Amino acid sequence: MTRNDPRPVKSSALLQEQGRTVLTKFYAVLRSLKLYPLENAAVQQALDDLHDLVSGLVVEEGALELRIVGDFFFYNEVRLRLDLSNYSTFGSFARTVSDHGLGAVEVLPGIDRAEWAPFLSLLLRDPDESDPYTAFMDRMAGAPILHIQLMPASEVKEPELEEETLHAAKRTYSQSVHVAKEAFTDFRMGKAVNVRKVKRAVQGIVDQVLANEPSMITMTTLRDYDEYTFTHCVNVCIFSVIIGERLGLTKLQLYELGLGALFHDLGKSRIDLDIVNKPGGLNEDEWFEVQQHPTEGLLSLFHFHGFPDMPYRQMLMAYEHHMRVDLAGYPKNRRPRKPTLFSRIVAVADSFDAGTSVRSYQYEPNPPDLVLAEMRDNPKRGQDPLLVKALINATGVYPIGTLVILDSMEMAVVAGVNKDPNKLHQPVVKVISDSLGVPLSDPVALDLSEVDPGTGTPVRTIIKTTDPEKYGVRVSDYLI
Repeated sequence: MTRNDPRPVKSSALLQEQGRTVLTKFYAVLRSLKLYPLENAAVQQALDDLHDLVSGLVVEEGALELRIVGDFFFYNEVRLRLDLSNYSTFGSFARTVSDHGLGAVEVLPGIDRAEWAPFLSLLLRDPDESDPYTAFMDRMAGAPILHIQLMPASEVKEPELEEETLHAAKRTYSQSVHVAKEAFTDFRMGKAVNVRKVKRAVQGIVDQVLANEPSMITMTTLRDYDEYTFTHCVNVCIFSVIIGERLGLTKLQLYELGLGALFHDLGKSRIDLDIVNKPGGLNEDEWFEVQQHPTEGLLSLFHFHGFPDMPYRQMLMAYEHHMRVDLAGYPKNRRPRKPTLFSRIVAVADSFDAGTSVRSYQYEPNPPDLVLAEMRDNPKRGQDPLLVKALINATGVYPIGTLVILDSMEMAVVAGVNKDPNKLHQPVVKVISDSLGVPLSDPVALDLSEVDPGTGTPVRTIIKTTDPEKYGVRVSDYLI
């Protein structure tokens, strides 16, 4: 909808509700058609409900589009928030559509009720194994369906980040870093922490992740060495919420998770700054001191004011995030225990961000793809493999902000994740230099999953990742 469109702009909450309702109506018709013949009253009622809803929305909006990109639904460009209560329902509909090679369904003005039954009946047929999309379109061409347009999954992309979206994400991120700095500084100085302000910051992060996850992943590239403690806590909060979202946690659960993630390193405020910021290795006494910060974090949160109830979940996240799934980490335990799900999520987020950041004792951050591979493949890292996989599904094999060398010897910055689970190694990049290393005045966006029609092979492929510091590249300049 253009800015000159006289129709009123709907709120995000209303669009979310409409999108989920549309999906529910589609699922209801498909389910009834599976169980009963077309002339059954329940089927006819479900068709009536679907047609009345969709035709009305088409009149309001001018058209209605449902897009499926990986694990996500988009309703007229708005990504729908799904949780455990409705994910199985919508996931079933997504599989039905995707199995036929379809990536988007657009309903046009003038849709007739008689078009729904043949279209949905075609969806329920077994897909052609060799070329499901072509087979479906051939069948649809012989049916009286004039106001439903389809797009193959191969051509469907996630809507690009708009400048306004990036500004909103950057505002949320910078405010959260400021609040984290203020809270940790007040705590270290013995002042009362404004918990209410921290809660609002976490709520902002959760809302922004749910509204546009890629925008917040992009913000995590704004790492600041001088502000590492605070940007790290905010990044861990963001990555934890993203992992939780992938697991289908509710919004309230994401909020609880994000709050604990932001406070996960609070105990370090009780450790001498000379030890925390010491370059190089620690001696035995210093390492023992560092190992106390999870316990200090738990005890500190125990005495926090501003929580309506005791923050047990947040206390456990602070206490358990270095334990590892095999309990080989710290603090050591005399009795068998299993770190909670939230603690294991924070542990994965913490390890990834720490491994890819410049710190006092880590002047050269590790390439994000290698950090993820190490977390996934090395059991000694003690990470929950399912949660690492969830993070990789969100960030891709090459996370946003990774500097890569292409087979053309061009240099590029990863700018977007391929939502196809089978193409996580083929992100969207911005080419920033030619094959001789000469910077381009205007970076060129390139989807690495695109195939050369002549050869049938990808137009470009990544041959390796490299350190931005080596080339004096600040990746955030090309993303934000």
